[in-house]
Amino acid sequence: MVLADPEKSLSGCFWKAVPYDERQAQMIAQKWNIPVLLADIITSKGITAEDVPAFLEPKIQTLMPNPSVMKDVDKASSLIAQAIINKQKIGIIGDYDVDGATSSSVLRLFLESVGISPEVHIPDREEGYGPSIQAFDDFKKQGINFVVTTDCGTAAFDVLKYAKEHGFCVIVLDHHEAEVKLPAVDAVVNPKRLDEDNTYPYLKYMAAVGVVFLVVVAVNRELRKSGFYQNHPEPQLLQWLDLVALGTICDVVPLIGLNRAFVRQGLKIMAQRQNVGLKALIDKAGLTEAPTAYHLGYILGPRINAGGRVGDPSLGNKLLCCHNEKEAETIAAQLNEFNNQRKDIENYVLIEAITQLEGKTSDYPIAFVAGKNWHQGVIGIVAGKLKERYNLPAFVMSVEDDEVKGSARSIPQVDLGSLIIAAKEKGIITKGGGHTMAAGYSLEEDKVEDFRHFVGEYVQKQIGNETIVPIIEYEAIIDLRGATSDLAESLKMLEPYGAGNQEPKLVIKNVRFKKSTIVGSGHVRCFLSSDNGGSLKAMAFRAADNDLGQAMLMRHNDVFDVLGTLRTDNWLGRNSVQFIIEDAKRVTQ
Repeated sequence: MVLADPEKSLSGCFWKAVPYDERQAQMIAQKWNIPVLLADIITSKGITAEDVPAFLEPKIQTLMPNPSVMKDVDKASSLIAQAIINKQKIGIIGDYDVDGATSSSVLRLFLESVGISPEVHIPDREEGYGPSIQAFDDFKKQGINFVVTTDCGTAAFDVLKYAKEHGFCVIVLDHHEAEVKLPAVDAVVNPKRLDEDNTYPYLKYMAAVGVVFLVVVAVNRELRKSGFYQNHPEPQLLQWLDLVALGTICDVVPLIGLNRAFVRQGLKIMAQRQNVGLKALIDKAGLTEAPTAYHLGYILGPRINAGGRVGDPSLGNKLLCCHNEKEAETIAAQLNEFNNQRKDIENYVLIEAITQLEGKTSDYPIAFVAGKNWHQGVIGIVAGKLKERYNLPAFVMSVEDDEVKGSARSIPQVDLGSLIIAAKEKGIITKGGGHTMAAGYSLEEDKVEDFRHFVGEYVQKQIGNETIVPIIEYEAIIDLRGATSDLAESLKMLEPYGAGNQEPKLVIKNVRFKKSTIVGSGHVRCFLSSDNGGSLKAMAFRAADNDLGQAMLMRHNDVFDVLGTLRTDNWLGRNSVQFIIEDAKRVTQ
């Protein structure tokens, strides 16, 4: 089903209904006694009637397999357990993003709970992503020769070869795209290893923090079998699911299978405010309700990320492992300030990038920009915003004195992880890695033009000659009177939302904008009304200066179809509902 009007919307997009099997939806509605519209949406996500309970009530104990199903888990867990028993000094190398902070923190907190105080090394952006010779040299000076890398290491061949040559036992816990070749270390646990048999295919979608949690479960099992806990209290592993949820959401991995259970259960743990650092950050951010996946991705995550972007990259790990409330409050305040600085720097770089692109023709379907000494901490965010603005793969580079460092964000048609591996194999870039939709890389300045041609031709081959038209998919069409609190409450059954399980978008037909006004930082608030009766509070964020916002403010007599999300609104204790407008299309009378 599609809207009768096939023309572009006010935002220049086409709308497309997500297809679903109507007979399957009816079966689901009857079998599980849920609203038909909810069953339609569940069916559109490819969920069968048998899988509905696992989707609506995902449970760790039913979705998490024996960790040993992954390659090298037994080897890694045995080595770590033996290091714990022998009271060895252990070093941890993490990444400077949220997944890096949470994965290094889960491992650190577990080790601390069993009597080991590890040294954690989080590189800054000058040092670069992943393990470095500097990190291993520093560990050697501290008498550490047992190192675990988290959220990094799969592609660090030269550095890890150096580590092994200098007597280190090295274990890699990662989730980034792997090549046929693996680093010559003691164990590589990565569900994206090409030799994994994928008995549980959803494991390859885990963030690094999920991989670390599974390994911690395996280590805990080894310690229990060895009798270690006869003289030591056994930790409750589920207490760290709040960190697993945070890293999973912020690394934008698909919320399917085990990931969905991680987030659902982790949010419950987070609501208990047991983690001193998270509690301080939540309070500093002004959250007064139980955190949702949205809060993790857009409120808490950016603050932790800010340390790695424009401040001290070690602050995320320090905060999440903090046990002193005063210290946690201080770190949370620092991260909050760094986040404010990040926003200012990001806006500057974004304007510079748009200026390079606007009004110029490109021979390739990419957004490709570079600037002298653009702050490396924001180029990934800017790449994401350029991708959204132009609906093209975006490559943003900071030209430094010694090398060019870049970040990329993609569209569904182009796999960046494979692109970066191919560019590295051809010697166009010096290093890099990433996922399907995001990647980071480095190259020499004289190779920038070669890289532009390479990615341009790569992307052109992937998408062909078809014009990439931005499309917004929606799950259902409803009447204004159908936008009720009951419907909004039933949609909550589909949470948590995120990659792989987007919040359902609805289309409300034939409405007018009434009592429109600008609120906050360019948001437009109004009431929707229709000739069939009914009224609904609505909001369009950051829309005051675009076509959507102007239509809401000026076109009170025109009729529109609006597309967006229906949410409960509990502001000041009132139990009501509002519609978040993402787009609109004028209806020809």
